[in-house]
Amino acid sequence: MTLEIIDDWYGERALDYEAAWELQRELHAQRVAGEIDDTALFLEHPPVYTAGKRTEPHERPFDGTPVVDVDRGGKITFHGPGQLVGYPITKLPSHVLVVDYVRRVEEALIRAVADLGVAAGRVQGRSGVWLAADARGPERKVAAIGIRVTRGVTMHGFSLNADVDLDWYDRFVPCGIADAGVTTLSKELGRDVTVPEAAAAVRPHLVDLLAWEPYTPSPDLQTAEHGHPPEVPVLGLPGLAG
Repeated sequence: MTLEIIDDWYGERALDYEAAWELQRELHAQRVAGEIDDTALFLEHPPVYTAGKRTEPHERPFDGTPVVDVDRGGKITFHGPGQLVGYPITKLPSHVLVVDYVRRVEEALIRAVADLGVAAGRVQGRSGVWLAADARGPERKVAAIGIRVTRGVTMHGFSLNADVDLDWYDRFVPCGIADAGVTTLSKELGRDVTVPEAAAAVRPHLVDLLAWEPYTPSPDLQTAEHGHPPEVPVLGLPGLAG
């Protein structure tokens, strides 16, 4: 079974977050019922902050900007123009742990940004896709992940910063992490990277990794916090909340 990707909401067709959330719920119900195959939505949103269940009050926008509280794991993040957002609605095989699903999504993003010329990876203790600390700055996040799994089917997903305005991130504590930065593919490569270009890079890797074949994961960049297991922003299964 091949993952079907629907991507009709870029630029002027950017999809409102609440509308996308409702569409996810509809597709989730259909996937649980076996009425559709695994599907992923690729899109852009108009500017919006969304907060997972673990978001602390002090992590919300400092200027009182409205926030949509959502039923995923993880903390607060931003979605907006210049950012590829992906929502896989996929039924997890019985042998696949939720952690493995998250790692596969991360791996797809790591391989995609490598194809575009950016070396990235995982940081132990932190979810998402990161660039290592270097002369240009500290560890910086280029992609975030936050999911929900109910009745064995996933919702929510990832966001990859192609050319998003980073000023939006100055108003809150991204993903609850105050000691690291946020970046974009455009900033790292010194050229404009569009959302459709980023989507084209992610598509084959996500399809490949969600076919559930064995794979070799990329190595971690470094350990953020020694002695702590990787954080997995998951909501919906007992004992697996991020």
